[in-house]
Amino acid sequence: MTRACQPSLQRVNFTYTLVQLIYWSLFAAFAGYQTALLLGRGFTSGQAGVFAAIRCLSGIVAQPLLGGWADRHRAIPLKWILNVCFALALAVNAVFYFTRPGFWETAAIFVALGALELNAYPLLDSMAVQFINAGMEVNYSLGRGLGSFAYAVSCVVLGRQSTAFGVESVLWTHAALLVLLMAVVACCPTAPVVSRASAPQAEPPHSVWQILRASPSFSLMLAGVFFALTAVMPIVNFMVNIVVSRGGNETHLGLALFLMGASELPAALLFPHLRRRLGSRGTLVLSIVFMAIKPLLFWLTASLGWVLAVQPVQMLGYGLFTPASVYYANENVSPADRVRGQAVMMMASNGLGGMAGNLAAGYAIDLGGVNAMLALCTCCGAAGVACALAALRLQRQKKA
Repeated sequence: MTRACQPSLQRVNFTYTLVQLIYWSLFAAFAGYQTALLLGRGFTSGQAGVFAAIRCLSGIVAQPLLGGWADRHRAIPLKWILNVCFALALAVNAVFYFTRPGFWETAAIFVALGALELNAYPLLDSMAVQFINAGMEVNYSLGRGLGSFAYAVSCVVLGRQSTAFGVESVLWTHAALLVLLMAVVACCPTAPVVSRASAPQAEPPHSVWQILRASPSFSLMLAGVFFALTAVMPIVNFMVNIVVSRGGNETHLGLALFLMGASELPAALLFPHLRRRLGSRGTLVLSIVFMAIKPLLFWLTASLGWVLAVQPVQMLGYGLFTPASVYYANENVSPADRVRGQAVMMMASNGLGGMAGNLAAGYAIDLGGVNAMLALCTCCGAAGVACALAALRLQRQKKA
């Protein structure tokens, strides 16, 4: 592709950053308050964990399927695939708001939202990767960091909104942001399509099993990512339980989520320097270590003040994980599998990790309280560090 065919880098960075800002704001409107919504509708913490796990599971099933379909139909811009998902999610959101479904109907709604909205996460990453692979210096880490800051600000606003108008009102905000996101995505530049016929080393996309079998170190790193996300995802989804157990309320929940999300913006600025020094693999391992430390620190907190004070550890944990995992997946799968590679990474992290963590954490709270959940998360984090270090060692042995 010639430079004349490329869209303006300034326009790409601006629109992509705007997409990240809106996406993570709407993510806060639902994922950040889904447990509070469910508890307000009379469900237990264990049932809330089941719904969160179901949402992740549907994303696990849908992500590699949609990612593989996108790899096989590269002439169809990712932005149109995304907007179809967002339009369907808007309809499901309306059903959830205007009805009071029982257990199985609520489960079906969470399945649909998981398949539609969680799918957007790796596809948004792949949008940036397509421009990067075309030779454009897209500032992915900054866009993602600003998205985290938007998540943080949204959590504060939504916390006050919930206090003033009730937690159900966040679904209105969620719907409005979906409409806005569809408009911005439609205005995004279309990534260049590189013809397979003209590629010197063209090859068809591979199955998930083939990708995993081709690189044992990549598979082992995915195991580390799975355990790390199993350790930290429950802290996000059950933050309301942690805050209440330490003497807070829904307003404090918004503040806690703000501090957590805002901590990811400095990580975006730090990531390029760490990547140059440690590489994407080393930075990913570093993030897994800090994700393992996070539940331990929460376990040791005794008051709301300490819960708020611990939140900035997110900077070196999940804050670094997101850009590090995107670059790591892009660099460790074949060019034909890069969209599916992002989907596999998301499947192991927010998908399988989120599902297992939320499911186990919800019942751990019902059986033993918040501290039992945090103890379980700490053990999972330790397993994640062990797998990541083993993957790093295996890769070094292969190079030697």
